[in-house]
Amino acid sequence: MLFPTVQFAIFFVVVFLGNWLLMQHPRPWRWFILAASYFFYGFWDWRFTFLLAGVTVVNQFCAVRIRAARTPRARRGFLVGALVADLAAISFFKYYGFLVTSVVSVLESVGLNPSVRLLEVVLPIGISFFTFQAMSYVIDVYRQKIPPAGWLDFAVYQSFFPHLVAGPIVRGSEFLPQLHPPRDPRRLDSGRAFYLIFIGLAKKIVIADFLASHIVDQVFGSPGLHSGPEALLAIYAYAVQIYADFSAYSDMAIGLALLLGFRFPENFNSPYTALSITDFWRRWHMTLSRWLRDYLYIPLGGSQRGRLLTYRNLMLTMLLGGLWHGAAWRFVVWGGLHGIWLAMERAVAEGRRARGIAPLPDTVWLRALKRLGTFHLVCLAWVFFRADSLHTAFEVLARVFTGWGGPVTLVTPAVLVAIGVGIAAQYVPRPAMDQGLALFSRLRPALQGVVLAFTLMVIDALGPEGVAAFIYFQF
Repeated sequence: MLFPTVQFAIFFVVVFLGNWLLMQHPRPWRWFILAASYFFYGFWDWRFTFLLAGVTVVNQFCAVRIRAARTPRARRGFLVGALVADLAAISFFKYYGFLVTSVVSVLESVGLNPSVRLLEVVLPIGISFFTFQAMSYVIDVYRQKIPPAGWLDFAVYQSFFPHLVAGPIVRGSEFLPQLHPPRDPRRLDSGRAFYLIFIGLAKKIVIADFLASHIVDQVFGSPGLHSGPEALLAIYAYAVQIYADFSAYSDMAIGLALLLGFRFPENFNSPYTALSITDFWRRWHMTLSRWLRDYLYIPLGGSQRGRLLTYRNLMLTMLLGGLWHGAAWRFVVWGGLHGIWLAMERAVAEGRRARGIAPLPDTVWLRALKRLGTFHLVCLAWVFFRADSLHTAFEVLARVFTGWGGPVTLVTPAVLVAIGVGIAAQYVPRPAMDQGLALFSRLRPALQGVVLAFTLMVIDALGPEGVAAFIYFQF
């Protein structure tokens, strides 16, 4: 069930009313939200609700046993049990085909020709998100950062539909405390909620879907048929598309949660204004970045065990982060490129400090060069992320350098405007955005309704027909 659809609108109206009617009755409210969340998830394929339930039961059982265990060995055993179960679920559904075909390719390269019949495994939407969320919960219980929640509370947290299929990755310490005090509809931040929802709709329909249908899908689908300028513009267009698409989902998820009385962490902070790759990862998919830092990079040793091990930890973290996005070598390359650039940035900074070289003066021109360089490094990696194979990725890159002189029919004013708006909007100062939100919040409800209705009409007029699935549903 996609957010920008009539079906979801009807579903959310029912949930919104039930949420606030039952708010003063905690147990019925929990069962109602749980049932609504499972209906939302099962709307795509009801069979995978059993997978969600299984992950929920296993992780809650292990969390409770970790708290009750009397020895460190028993605590570690239940932690390992939960993590193995989570990784087994995600590995089977997400990496089974990748692992088998990779092994077969290696065997064929040495002269063996194994006969293997692959199982047809359908990837459940959201599995990467709800398994990572479950792992963070169990690890935090093990580290004694949070106590185990009640069974019903954990089930609601794990399945809460706004963040279920594409994040943000909300930690137990962020969500579970919000279940207990009754939320007051009179203190609802509806202005911010509607602002985020409609900004998300505009980014998804007017920018992301438009760029996908007018240039990105065509160039990446058949690179050899397009010119160098089209290939270059398609790379920029995809960088804007994936940001607009994914941040749109996060905006709408945060806005929908606000309407139900919950606050989610921010997930994007103008990533294409980053001054370095390190800065980019502080701004892009921030809940995943923090997850990788706290549950992978730091446990590996972080930067506390010397320079070489620090670089190793950065590479491993980004390689595994790449694999989290998908079971293909192109995602490994994407993660590896980011790992290399992060390690190089750290090496250069440490080298300058060791030689006593003062930092370069912070000028407007230097910041512009840093932003331009960072953006192009990110775009280069996006080519491997978007392409359906390594061969296609290299073909797209080759067209950038060899295809000049061909037709440029896909380079239209509308495409250029969409790319320009998608990037320029990230440079709007936060205070200006806050002032716009405050102005909208001060309007009377009737005027807010008029503004929202007009916005919907504009979005519908400018966007392509139909709504494509969100990109991160694939991960």
